[in-house]
Amino acid sequence: MVDLSRLAQNKFLVFGRAGMDLYPDPPGTRTKEASQFFACLGGSSANIAVALTRHGSIADLVTSVSNDAVGHFVLDQLDKYNVGRDFVKLVDGEVRTSLAVVESRVEDHQSVIYRNNAADFEVQTPDFSDLDFTQYGALILTGTALAGEPSKSATMEAISRAKLAGLPIIFDVDYRPYSWPSDEVASATYREVAEQCTIVVGNDDEFGVMANDYDQGQAYAEQLSKSCSSIAVYKMGQKGSVTFADGEAFRTGIYAVKALKPTGAGDAFMGSFVAALAQGKPLQTAVQHGSAAAAYVVERVGCAPAMPNTKELENFINNHSGLSAA
Repeated sequence: MVDLSRLAQNKFLVFGRAGMDLYPDPPGTRTKEASQFFACLGGSSANIAVALTRHGSIADLVTSVSNDAVGHFVLDQLDKYNVGRDFVKLVDGEVRTSLAVVESRVEDHQSVIYRNNAADFEVQTPDFSDLDFTQYGALILTGTALAGEPSKSATMEAISRAKLAGLPIIFDVDYRPYSWPSDEVASATYREVAEQCTIVVGNDDEFGVMANDYDQGQAYAEQLSKSCSSIAVYKMGQKGSVTFADGEAFRTGIYAVKALKPTGAGDAFMGSFVAALAQGKPLQTAVQHGSAAAAYVVERVGCAPAMPNTKELENFINNHSGLSAA
């Protein structure tokens, strides 16, 4: 049985990227036709941290942003969402905070992400040398933090320190092909990390990369859960998910909605899933809450500003026709 009792502390350390998202406005506008944009906080780890704080959790972020107007925008946004940023470093020089231009449309959707010389890859172990891991309920990390140095080495050190402190380690695979030299390099790194984690969450493509065979992703998720005594959540988009834990598996459907955009669902899932576990909800209920949050976010503009709080999520679940058949 996976021990998740530490999650009840409801305080989380989140490693990974934060950035700026720009959405052509009004919703439905194509980027090439846009004359104005809506700006908000972005980046997978920052979004997960926001999702957690929206449910009353404490979330501290470890990342780096460029010491310029965009980086300071990110810092102000983190303050707005009550995300702790004592370990968010400002970096000078030619590195830049990640920027995403994302259309609020499903048909012919375009998301353009700028990560050349990404500032979040500049996280180093000394940046969190004074951090007391024992004060947290879990370490949450995303796969993009592993795709470059010195961030990769710093993240591996964080995993080691979390294990020494007895923390659950929660891994959102978050595979972004453009950040890696090859699938093979990504696979080897992800497998090394996943085998040390308490919970691994990824979609079918991401587990497929780890399996070195896109057709064997689900089998790998099941094998990982059994061999490492961990929880593996294998997401399949419109087909729902399969969760492997304690030698068993259960399927979960989706909350069908008319999506405004396809982005943000994974971050919303992770944040609400972990928050539900921290609140003492059973694993199957927590997965359902994650699925509901994913549906909630894709109906709305933005990622961070679209994250539901606990009351909003409960209202959504109570007023929805229910999960689809798994």
